[in-house]
Amino acid sequence: MPHNSRSVLLSVALLLGFSFLSAQTNFKLKYNNSSVYAGIEVGSKGVKMSVIEIGRNAQSRGAFNILKDSSVNTDFISFSEPTFHATLEGICGLYSTLVKQYKIQPRYVFTLVSSGVKIQAEKENKTSWINNLIDSFKLKIKDSERQVSVIDVLEEARLSHLGIVPETRRYNTFLIDIGSGNTKGGYFPNGNTRDFKLFQLSWGTKSTANAAEKRCGDDNGILNFNKQLYRVLSEAENSEIIYAVNESGSYPKSDNVAFSGGISWSVATLMFPELIDNSVVAVTFEQVLKFQERLYNNFSSVSEAALTRNLMDKTLDKDAVAREVKRVHQVFDQKSLMAGTGLLIKIMRQFQSIYEGKQFYLVKNGQVGWISAYVDQTVGK
Repeated sequence: MPHNSRSVLLSVALLLGFSFLSAQTNFKLKYNNSSVYAGIEVGSKGVKMSVIEIGRNAQSRGAFNILKDSSVNTDFISFSEPTFHATLEGICGLYSTLVKQYKIQPRYVFTLVSSGVKIQAEKENKTSWINNLIDSFKLKIKDSERQVSVIDVLEEARLSHLGIVPETRRYNTFLIDIGSGNTKGGYFPNGNTRDFKLFQLSWGTKSTANAAEKRCGDDNGILNFNKQLYRVLSEAENSEIIYAVNESGSYPKSDNVAFSGGISWSVATLMFPELIDNSVVAVTFEQVLKFQERLYNNFSSVSEAALTRNLMDKTLDKDAVAREVKRVHQVFDQKSLMAGTGLLIKIMRQFQSIYEGKQFYLVKNGQVGWISAYVDQTVGK
């Protein structure tokens, strides 16, 4: 499908996909003038369901509120029969929850397959697995006309930037989204939102962890995993990361380097649990490097109990912090956290060593960025 046609198709799909929730859903809306969108995304690590309230001027003010955010870890990019069926059950189960439990009409639910899955499938010649999943999903929910879009990496990256980065920093920020199966991002080099310089790597949190685990053989201990992870990341750095960062040419335009994706949320949450209400956290390269060492040498120090016990600010809601830390550990185990943080460090290192004076940010709510951009652009037409 041509790029422009795909963009139009996705915009139309989204236009049909947001509406005011009926009272039957019992969600408490935050904004006076807002719309609600429900979506399911098949990602590399699993299936995500989001119900999001989006206020006006979402791009410039960050006016979006996650009403419900759920996921099922299925590791689809392993491309095995068990993970295929787990993913199918996951997408069908979440779809059923939206339609039956939350009473959202099917035409208001948007479904897609992420660019990370697309890239990994193409790399391994497994595109047929995506087609089979889509066909099986349609058959199981008895909706042969349902649109399940396989999103294009350029469009996903461009709209993520529009949705995540505030308008005031749009043209001086390099956004890098570290997903499960790949890394993508970029910046606007010419002072407009049409021209987008794409940055992408074939490595993500889960694909990096998988590559290290495959090298471990019969020794699945954390010591051997760390050794194999070092080798995987070194090869990725030398063969791909250094070139991609240099080729991006971002230095003259980008004062800020912002990271989004699951690992960015996890690292920000575990490093600074006291900043639970901050959707964006500023970090230094040295801080993240020390955190990586902590994950390997003292993993118990980032447990739910340890982090909440060490909170000194008595005004903080410790229960809320504990719930968020628990969510991190439900999504990422120690090895995945090490892999994702290691990949983050390898990318940061290139900016740290080559481009002086860059400010690094970790974005926690990046998963809704492209959604808010879809809505903002569609409503603005």
